[in-house]
Order: sequence, then C-alpha cells, then structure tokens
Amino acid sequence: MSHATAHHGGSDDGPLMAHGSVLNLGIPNGKIAIWLFLASEVMFFTGLIGAYIVTRFGQAPGNWPQPHITLNVPLTAFNTFLLICSSVTLVWGLQSIQAGDRAKGNWGLFLTTVIGAVFVGVQAYEYYELWGHRGMRPDTNIFGSCFYTMTGFHGLHVAGGVIAMAIVTCMGLAGKFNPKSYAAVELTGLYWHFVDLVWIILFAIVYLM
Repeated sequence: MSHATAHHGGSDDGPLMAHGSVLNLGIPNGKIAIWLFLASEVMFFTGLIGAYIVTRFGQAPGNWPQPHITLNVPLTAFNTFLLICSSVTLVWGLQSIQAGDRAKGNWGLFLTTVIGAVFVGVQAYEYYELWGHRGMRPDTNIFGSCFYTMTGFHGLHVAGGVIAMAIVTCMGLAGKFNPKSYAAVELTGLYWHFVDLVWIILFAIVYLM
C-alpha cells in the first residue's frame, strides 16, 4: 500500500471525518453546520430589522401608525411570554435527558412543541384580527408591509421549528435519546433559542418602539 493510500484511509487522525469533528477542533460537524446556518439567519434578520429601523425613522412625524393603537400589544406580549417559556421547557427537557431521566426529557420536548404550536396559532389569530377587523393589510401602508414581512418570516421559522420539535419529540418517545446520545435535541435547541431571541427583538422594535 502506498503512502498516499495509507494517508487517505480511515484513520481518525485525518482532518475531515464523516462523523465527529472538523479539523480536529473537537466540535461535532452537526454543531458547526447549525452555527453556519444560524449565522446566515442572523444576516437575514439583521437586514430586515435594519431596513425597518431606517424606514421607521425616515418617516415624517405623524406618518407612522402608533403600535399600541394599531396592534394588539397585550395579546402579543402574552405570546412572547409563551415563546420564552418554550425555551425554558426545552432546556429542562435537554437537561433531563442528559441526567438520564427519559420521562421528564420527553415531557420537556412535548411541552416545547405544544407551546410553539400555540404561538403560531396566536399569531395566525392576530393576523385574522388585523386583516379582517382592523383593516391592516400588507398594501395598506409601509408599516403594514414591514409588519407582515418581518413577523411573517419569523412565523414561518417558528412553524418550521415546531415541525422539527415534533420530530425530535417522536424520537424521544421512541427511546432514541440517552445521556450519551442527544445531539438532535441540542441542535434543534440552538435553532429554537435563536428564533426565540429574534422574536424578543422584533417584539421590542415593532410593538413597543
């Protein structure tokens, strides 16, 4: 066997591995992949939020609707609280799995999925109320366009996260996770916490600013 062949064999000392870490950094490939994905998401939402802020303060006084009058701030504040609670239940679920308590871990995953689904449902109700009863649509004014674009894209991210959480929950119920194997929960959790953080920022600048 030639030196080149030996070098490119299945040695664990190689810089790239199909399973494990990249460049021997000790960081799993999956975690690096999710970080890169979240980095692209940060740029995406930063662009949306930056455009909103520039548009908001570029308007003449009186030309921008007052959020506390146009939007249902108390309802959305409650919805924001729910999403924060879902991050707490997810952390609880992950910690329980790491501690070997499968039952509590599955409950944490299940509660996170349900709360996330409720968040999406409340947002859909808010859209129905705004569209049907308050007459605010994407083409009503610039605020309406910005509002539906920003909250709509975030809502799609949450819906995708709910689907991912439902899959992870089913995996947990099937006994796929234990103190030594829980990568799917951890990676999904990174995405979920990111979506949670983005919503807190959106709530602050769209509903309260």
